[in-house]
Amino acid sequence: QDEGSQIVADLATPHEGEQVLDYCAGGGGKTLAMAAAMNNKGQVHAYDTDSKRLAPIIERLKRAGTRNVQVHDGEAGLERLKGRMDRVLVDAPCTGAGTWRRRPDTKWRLTQRNLEERVSQQQQALTEASRFVRPGGALYYITCSVLPEENDRQMAWFTKTNPDFEIVSALPTWDHLFGASAPRPVSLDGKTLTLTPAATDTDGFFFCHLKRLS
Repeated sequence: QDEGSQIVADLATPHEGEQVLDYCAGGGGKTLAMAAAMNNKGQVHAYDTDSKRLAPIIERLKRAGTRNVQVHDGEAGLERLKGRMDRVLVDAPCTGAGTWRRRPDTKWRLTQRNLEERVSQQQQALTEASRFVRPGGALYYITCSVLPEENDRQMAWFTKTNPDFEIVSALPTWDHLFGASAPRPVSLDGKTLTLTPAATDTDGFFFCHLKRLS
């Protein structure tokens, strides 16, 4: 797993005793990282619309000795969680443009249609996931992309269509975790963060912290 993926999981800063939802959990890398940060206290709920992508998480949880993760392979089990989560993480489906340094050939296979499909999927995931955030809770949006259509423009769209959410600057958290003298990610607005090979010597990742106001 690239260092950038671990960094964005750290930026979510889950605390002991909290209720956390990893809405696009996939194989569970970020679920495991957050569960460890919480010292097995509280609960991490792992969900993915694709149950096949989620399947490997069970064995990974056993190997790690993780006891505070509940895996949901269907939407029905999530109903009781709406409006109750302290933190919701959306590691959204994306073009993977942030991995071009390791897989440069994929750059030439990306089409406008591919990008538009991903943008639509991201908006759907954000809309669905936001319903689980409690008032005052946090929604984290992550992509492994450096394309503005998937990142800052998505956040502009989301906050416009969901005025009960506002962007919170992630830079103070970055400085707290890594120190002000560490390499700094790109930030177009002083709030969102974009990790890049040039700026942070990692794959490209985007991170945004949103707070639910009411």
